[in-house]
Amino acid sequence: MQKKQTEPYLSTYLHSKGAKLGLPIGGNFELTSRCNFRCPMCYVHNAENDSEAKRRELSAAEWISLAKQARDRGMVFALLTGGEPFVRRDFFEIYHAMKEMGILVSINSNGSLLDGEIREKLFEDPPFRVNVSLYGGCEETYRSMCGQPVFEKVVDNIRTLKERGIDVRLNLSITPYNCHDIGKIYEIASALNVHVKATAYMYPPIRVNGEQYGTGVRLSPSEAAKYMVSWDKMRFTKEEFLARAENMRNLCSVNTRECAADMEEGVSCRAGSSAFWICWDGWMLPCGMMPGPAVDPLRDGFDAAWDELRQKTAEIRMPHGCGTCPKRDVCPVCAAVCVTETGAFDRTPEFVCASTDALLTETELAAKEMEPHAD
Repeated sequence: MQKKQTEPYLSTYLHSKGAKLGLPIGGNFELTSRCNFRCPMCYVHNAENDSEAKRRELSAAEWISLAKQARDRGMVFALLTGGEPFVRRDFFEIYHAMKEMGILVSINSNGSLLDGEIREKLFEDPPFRVNVSLYGGCEETYRSMCGQPVFEKVVDNIRTLKERGIDVRLNLSITPYNCHDIGKIYEIASALNVHVKATAYMYPPIRVNGEQYGTGVRLSPSEAAKYMVSWDKMRFTKEEFLARAENMRNLCSVNTRECAADMEEGVSCRAGSSAFWICWDGWMLPCGMMPGPAVDPLRDGFDAAWDELRQKTAEIRMPHGCGTCPKRDVCPVCAAVCVTETGAFDRTPEFVCASTDALLTETELAAKEMEPHAD
């Protein structure tokens, strides 16, 4: 499997500068909530033939107008996502228009529709990257998790894109439905020489189910930790894994966070500072996992909406304890995690605390088993 810098250094640099200058360097455009899969952990899903959801989607002209306004304000990178974006018959009208603006366009897809005419159009005008969610390692897993036995088709589509020189990255969501397949998925990714971004943390889908905070189809903290460590043991050499364990140990052993606590109580990622997310029905959020703060770029224009979003994001405060926690540098806590787990940005997400503790414990146990024992 490829071991490489998965984000271009230019992107990292531009986002850093954008955050300082207040520029929306990266835009996520959620073109639809509809999908031909029915994955149980999805945070946005509506059925592919849901006429009401289709009626409420922005038109191609509206998406193109928003993209132009965002580009004029500073946007360089755009991600077209869903749902499954290729269920929109006007997808390529939006895609080609953004490409013609000089925007670097990536696509999120479940991979099942990346054949035929769609694939040929991508070959003619390649995207910056295609991110494919690989949900399992066999047809049965796809049938039970996604409702579509299209495993072989998805893998073949990924292989064909790679052969034609299109940059492909895989996303892996480890759930109770597919956790038994992670070894097969690793073997497939290795054979295809494709980088995989794996996670065992599933956000509670509150954009779908309203106020059911802290729920969702996911593994327990201890289960998630065991599978993530198993994944790390596959993708790292022994030396790399031991170095990773040592680094995690060191990050948790020295707490120098008291002086940085005030700064770290705010949103520390790109959400609302150099990046935005526009939902399928037109609302703009800092991050697609959050239910808010939300602003209306169709009513107010992109510039005014972006300025309002930046201000509202800057006012968000996370739990004080997270900012000073010695495990902060190995914990995935963020504003979206806090609000989806607890219903508030400033409440501690206990599930994530337990997950971090379990990951540290499992990593330490695995490292001890790997270390040479003195005679």
